[in-house]
Amino acid sequence: MNVAQKLISSHLVSGNLKPGGEIAISIDQTLTQDATGTMAYLEFEAMGIPKVRTKLSVSYVDHNTLQTGFENADDHRFLQTIAAKYGLYFSRPGNGICHQVHLERFARPGQTLLGSDSHTPNAGAAGMLAIGAGGLNVALAMAGEPFYLVMPKIVRVVLTGKLRNGVSAKDIILEVLRKLTVKGGVGKIIEYAGEGLKDLTVPERATITNMGAELGATSSVFPSDEQTRAFFRAQKREADWAELKADPDAVYDEEVVIELDKLDPMIALPSSPDNVKRVKDVEGTPVRQVCIGSCVNSSYSDLVLAAQILKDHKIHPDVSLTITPGSRQALHMITTGSALAGLVSSGARVLEPACGPCIGMGQAPATGAVSLRTFNRNFPGRSGTAKDLVYLCSPLTAAVSAITGKITDPKDWVKGQGARVSLPEEFSVDDSMIIPPSMEPEKVVVERGPNIKPLPVRGALEGSLTAKVILKVGDNITTDDIMPAGAKILPLRSNIPAISEYVFSKVDPAFASRAKSSGGGIVLGGNNYGQGSSREHAALAPMYLGIKVVLAKSFARIHKDNLINFGILPLTVGADVYDSLEQDAELEFPSLAKDVRESSEVTLKDKKSGKVHKAEHGLTERQKQIILAGGLLNFVKGK
Repeated sequence: MNVAQKLISSHLVSGNLKPGGEIAISIDQTLTQDATGTMAYLEFEAMGIPKVRTKLSVSYVDHNTLQTGFENADDHRFLQTIAAKYGLYFSRPGNGICHQVHLERFARPGQTLLGSDSHTPNAGAAGMLAIGAGGLNVALAMAGEPFYLVMPKIVRVVLTGKLRNGVSAKDIILEVLRKLTVKGGVGKIIEYAGEGLKDLTVPERATITNMGAELGATSSVFPSDEQTRAFFRAQKREADWAELKADPDAVYDEEVVIELDKLDPMIALPSSPDNVKRVKDVEGTPVRQVCIGSCVNSSYSDLVLAAQILKDHKIHPDVSLTITPGSRQALHMITTGSALAGLVSSGARVLEPACGPCIGMGQAPATGAVSLRTFNRNFPGRSGTAKDLVYLCSPLTAAVSAITGKITDPKDWVKGQGARVSLPEEFSVDDSMIIPPSMEPEKVVVERGPNIKPLPVRGALEGSLTAKVILKVGDNITTDDIMPAGAKILPLRSNIPAISEYVFSKVDPAFASRAKSSGGGIVLGGNNYGQGSSREHAALAPMYLGIKVVLAKSFARIHKDNLINFGILPLTVGADVYDSLEQDAELEFPSLAKDVRESSEVTLKDKKSGKVHKAEHGLTERQKQIILAGGLLNFVKGK
C-alpha cells in the first residue's frame, strides 16, 4: 500500500479502497476555528451528547481577533466555556493559527484529523490523514460518528533532485498548481515521494500540504520519516512519532514528477492560485504591499529566513511590509533570538499570531496597488479591496521584493549565501495558552452572547418544486464569493439571519433581497462551484434564504458536502443545459423527491421554452436519505 491507503485502511469503518465508492473512516482528532466553530458547537450541542468521543478535539481562536464590537469577544467566551464543558482543549486568542499550532503540539503520524477549515491538510506534513470539512461533519465526528467520503484516487508527486539556492517549498506547490490547476486535485489525495523529500523539513512540507487545498484535493500527505522524527524531537514529543512509509511496490492512480534542481522561483498572479508563472517572467512589477505569514509560510523557519534577507536593509519607501507569525511559539523564538530585531529595524510591522490579512481581517491593500503575499489564496476581493491585485510567492521572493520595491527574482540576491533555515534542535515549548477541559464539566455554564442565534433547519425535500433561477454565475465561484469574510461580516457568523444579508453580496448586492422576495429559488453555476474555504455558512445562509437547488457543471468537494448537509440539492448539468438557462428562468421539478429516491437523474423543465432537461445528482444512498430528510441534522435525529 501507499501512505494514503495505509492511513485509510487503518481507520476504515465501511467501504473499500476502490476509488469512486463511498467509504467511512473513524476520526481520531478534530479541530475548529472560531469562524466555523461556533456553529459546529451549536450543532454538537443539538445532539445531546455529554462529552466529545474523539481521542483529541481542539477549539482554536485565530480568525476573528479584532475586537471592533462585542460579537467576537462574546463568541470567544462561548467557545471557551463550551470547550471546558464538553471535553475539548481551547487555544486562546493570540496562541496562534490553528494549523500551525496543531502541527507543533497535537499532530500525530498515523492518525486522522477532521477540521472545519479547508487548510486542515496542513497536518499531512506530519504523516496524518488530515481533511477539511464543514462544521456539521466535524460535530458528528466529535460525537463519535465516522466521516463519509468518496474514496479518492491517490496521486504520487515524485520530487527528484535538490532545490537550488533561492528556491523554496512554496515554489514546489506553486509548480504543482501550475501543472494541475485548482480543479486538478478534486477527488484525489496528493502523496509526496522521491529523493527530494530527504532535505525537506516538516515546516517546509507543511507549506506544500497546506496549499494542497488550492488544488481541490481531499488531502495531501507526506511519509513520516527521520525528518518527521527530528521535528517531533525538537517539539519535545518524540514519543508521539511513528514511522509511516509507502511499501516499495505501492501502486498509484496517477503520477507527477517535479525536478527540484530545475525549478525556478514561482509566483501566482491575480486572481487565482493556479495562475502561476516564473518570478523572472514578471520581474520589475512595482509592489506597494508585502505580507509574510498566515497559516502557510508563518513558521519559525519562514520568519528567520525573511529576517536574514531583511537584516541590514530597509524596506523600499513605497512598500508596507507586515509579518504574521503562525504561532506564539514562533513569535517567542524570533523574539528571544535576533530575528525580530532584524525584521523591526527593516521597517516591518509585526502582527499578532492570527489569520489577519489572509482572510481580509485588516491590511486591505490600496486601490490599484500590487500586494505580494506568502498566503495560500488570492481570490478576487478576498484581501478586502475590490479588484485587488494580489500575487502569491515565497517568503524569499517577498522579502527581497520588499527591499527593491518591485517583484524580484531572489536567486541572484541570495547567490553565495544560504537561503534555507535548518530545523532548530529544540523549539520553545509553552502550552499555557492551551486550556484543558474542565475536571468538573457539570459546573460549567456555557456563556452565550446576544449575537448567537438558534441554528436554522429546513423541512423534508419537496415532492415537486417550481422555482426561479435567482442567480447565474460562471466557473470557479468561491465560497468567498458566496459568503464573504472580512472584518465586517465574519463577526456575524453565529447569527445566520444577519449574515445571510451578505450572501453573494460581492457578486450581486441585490441577491439576498431578491431571494427573500421570491421565497427562495435556484442558483446556477459553472465548473468547480464552491471552491475554497470549508465555511458551511456558504450553504447554511443560502438555505436560510430559501435556496432549494444549486445547478452547476461541477462542484468542489467540501461545498457539495455542505450543501447536502443543509438540505440544498446539488445537481450537475451539462454545458448545453447551462447555456440554455438564463437568470430568472422558471424551472419545474415535477417529481423531485421521487427522482432523488429512485433514480440517478432529476427531471427539470424550463417553463418558458418548454424544454425538458436531465440533471445528475450523484448522491450515494446515504446522501439521498440526508437530502430527503432535509439535511444531516434531520437525518441524524431521525436515526
